[in-house]
Amino acid sequence: MAHTDHTTHLHDDHAHHGPEKGIMRWIKTTNHKDLGTLYLVFAFTMFFIGGLMSLVIRAELFHPGLQFVHPEFFNSMTTLHALVMIFGGVMPAFTGLANWMVPMQIGCSDLALPRINNWGFWILPFAFALLLSTLFMPSGGPAGGWTMYPPLVLQMGEGFPFLIFAVHLMGISSITGAINVAVTILNMRAPGMTLLKMPLFCWTWLITAYLLIATMPVLAGAVTMLLTDRYFGTSFFTASGGGDPVLFQHVFWFFGHPEVYILILPAFGVVSTIIPTFARKTLFGYDSMVYATASIAFLSFIVWAHHMFTVGMPLAGELFFMFSTMLIAVPTGVKVFNWVATMWRGSMTFETPMLFAVAFVFLFTIGGFSGLMLAMAPVDFQYHDTYFVVAHFHYVLVPGAVFSILAGVYYWIPKWTGRMYSEFWGKTHFWLSAVFINITFFPQHFLGLAGMQRRVPDYAVQFTDFNEISTIGAFGFFVSQFIFIFNMLRCMSKSGVPATDRVWEGAHGLEWTVPSPAPYHTFEVPPYVGDDETSNLHDTAKAH
Repeated sequence: MAHTDHTTHLHDDHAHHGPEKGIMRWIKTTNHKDLGTLYLVFAFTMFFIGGLMSLVIRAELFHPGLQFVHPEFFNSMTTLHALVMIFGGVMPAFTGLANWMVPMQIGCSDLALPRINNWGFWILPFAFALLLSTLFMPSGGPAGGWTMYPPLVLQMGEGFPFLIFAVHLMGISSITGAINVAVTILNMRAPGMTLLKMPLFCWTWLITAYLLIATMPVLAGAVTMLLTDRYFGTSFFTASGGGDPVLFQHVFWFFGHPEVYILILPAFGVVSTIIPTFARKTLFGYDSMVYATASIAFLSFIVWAHHMFTVGMPLAGELFFMFSTMLIAVPTGVKVFNWVATMWRGSMTFETPMLFAVAFVFLFTIGGFSGLMLAMAPVDFQYHDTYFVVAHFHYVLVPGAVFSILAGVYYWIPKWTGRMYSEFWGKTHFWLSAVFINITFFPQHFLGLAGMQRRVPDYAVQFTDFNEISTIGAFGFFVSQFIFIFNMLRCMSKSGVPATDRVWEGAHGLEWTVPSPAPYHTFEVPPYVGDDETSNLHDTAKAH
């Protein structure tokens, strides 16, 4: 049984432990809710900056010929757009959701290492200030792609060390956040909450944390080797000195492929929380979801070279990476099956979070199928470095990661602010986003299959029509997000309808047993988690 009667009066008794007033509250805070808010605000700022960069790319590609920007600046935009969106948008947004929700879902008062939590966040603005400052340097920003492949990236001008140090700072921030989440989940769960009683969002974040701890140092090593090649006379990747540029690709993608799952596993957790709530059923196959998540994480370490089929790998290597990549479709298929089975014959309602979650399942599956096509080595020779690849990973990352972040914010913001968002504007935001995202990226599959290369500022005239459609979609999607900002500001300005403690009728979990808005300090005395359905969302399935 979850005992929650103490939470409200404890909050009153400890009112003097509330936040500081003014700007210093946000600079000095170690409270997980404050830092969660900071992470989310920072992430949405970076989404805006990265989105503007994508509009530069799409405006240039609206017609063939060079219209608006020089090719060097175009290359900088493609490079920075990816770095900003991945390291500044998606990862901090999921970290923000973890900061807010993990302590509340497992019944503890805060993350295990609150000062390190503060430090991990405040590294980020300086990291991105370093990265974006390269645009104002004489030779411009990085223009070698977000993968930073040598020898191209080694030709960068004065901004090169700023790029490398920015990547190091992002990595330090990610590792501190990951250690914090892992230590909290493993050591600070409420009494009675075993690992297999945890909400799936906590499970996906625990596994993501281990991926981050294992892979971010690999990226740090790779970019440090670039730095020494440039300034200290080493030849790790310089062919003239006996090095090999392909070595960098191996080291980078050993980080880069688990990174893809770092960006999507927390999304699986969010969707696995939302779908049972609005289907009013327990999650189908909870244990298999946990094992599937762990399987995906394990397999992500042994498939890295499927990004490298065209570099001249031995046939045995191509076969190994082809089959191991196709194997990832099995645990991913388990997840999709479980989400659909959860919805099957449920009493479904379609509030905004559920709309985003259902769209996630459908559109992420399209991205998965195109990924399965890319996994096949012989045909990857045709797809490689074309717009088909761009379409594939944007279907995974935008209707995948970004839609799940939006779903999570809509789902939990009534608990954070104590106010409901506007359902009308939420649904308007969803439908415009869903339509425009498909207008943007679906035509790019056809462009890639027809042979249009990615990362080019100009193209042959036969690709014009699909590029025009894609650009219109991108501008429409960007403008649609202002509805989201308006809706969230409405919540925070207290003009929405007051939210109940259990905001959603079908919601289960400890976060719904505290008042809305959640007190500044939650669960100062840990609740006891038993076998009732309030405390976790799948034990009732076992009971039946």
